[in-house]
Amino acid sequence: MVIQYKCPNCGSDMSFNSETGHLSCPSCGRQDEIETFPENNILRKFDPDEAKEYHCENCGAVILTEAETTATHCSFCGAPVLLADRLTGDLAPAKVIPFTISKDEAVAAFWKWTKNGRLTPRGFTSGDRIKKMTGMYVPFWLYDIDGTANVAALATRVRNYTRGDTIYTETDFYDVRREIDLSYLKVPADASEKMDDELMDRLEPYDYQELKDFKMPYLAGFLAEKYDYDDETLFSRVESKIVPYIDTYIGSTISGYSTVSYTNKQIQANKKNVYYTLFPVWMVYYDFDNKEHTFAMNGQTGKVVGKPPISGFKVAAWFTGIAASAFAVMKVISFAVGGVLW
Repeated sequence: MVIQYKCPNCGSDMSFNSETGHLSCPSCGRQDEIETFPENNILRKFDPDEAKEYHCENCGAVILTEAETTATHCSFCGAPVLLADRLTGDLAPAKVIPFTISKDEAVAAFWKWTKNGRLTPRGFTSGDRIKKMTGMYVPFWLYDIDGTANVAALATRVRNYTRGDTIYTETDFYDVRREIDLSYLKVPADASEKMDDELMDRLEPYDYQELKDFKMPYLAGFLAEKYDYDDETLFSRVESKIVPYIDTYIGSTISGYSTVSYTNKQIQANKKNVYYTLFPVWMVYYDFDNKEHTFAMNGQTGKVVGKPPISGFKVAAWFTGIAASAFAVMKVISFAVGGVLW
């Protein structure tokens, strides 16, 4: 089933406007609230029981997509379309964070970010090297976690004091026990096989106060994918995120001792709630030195992550500068104390 949103004024294809937060018509400028957009302006083609062949309602072209795609554009006429049967039932997201940064704003933010790279090669920030910038909703699972810890440790406090000519060392031993309950809300894990996990993790944080109940019009005009991994499959990755924080908190509750030796430490993370959520991401594909470099931008905050190329010449010059500065400082100190530095 293909869904397209038609403007009630002029019949043009509408898409989500990240600047206004409304469903927008590029032809006549009409803006509609997503919550109140009339259902009778949604064009539907095919029932979920029919063959999985999608056609654009505008030009009739066959829409070919990968199995994970849920929102795309017609490659012939450019109309934004949603593949609704991939967004219903178990595949229906519960929440979405809408785009708040437009494509023009994303381009400007990316150029600003590239200019901060002091060690990037000459020419990296010059010219029009952005090969493609794609706005897409990436599937994530958000977990509410109840964490528990049972800890036993042997701790000591050591005190040294002197009486007369004798130095004494006094050691007190303590049996330390902790039972800790901690809650972590909305811990994210990206559920797309295509996306680099490290890249997606570094896009955090998102502002969860802007979470919306999922509605399909938010996706109009952007790409979107459904999850490849369910919440059970990804929970071990979420545990690996949470356990170090619990461990750090345990350490903060056992302070003021000279030594701490754990005799028992049991940490458990329990899944309380889970939400299938779509996060906004601008993917940037950048050409330099006959290679394509991939970067990602948080579509809500503008944060950019990725690994730009490094200039070996600039790195060498940087280290040479540090060495020269250090030598100059040492020489000044030497003259100040009357020494000679070779």
